[in-house]
Amino acid sequence: MGTSVLSLRMDRELLERLREHAAKRGMSVQDYVVRTLIRDDFDERFHAAVEETERFYGVP
Repeated sequence: MGTSVLSLRMDRELLERLREHAAKRGMSVQDYVVRTLIRDDFDERFHAAVEETERFYGVP
């Protein structure tokens, strides 16, 4: 699996908040953002799978 670069422009306040959250977890801002995106992506896919299963079994 290769890697790619994503460049973001954000205001100073948001960057500082991200730095604080990352520091609390002993992570870099980059690692914190990537883990957050991965977690959100998993949550969305899991929710979609649950909804599909409920539709399949006819759960109201």
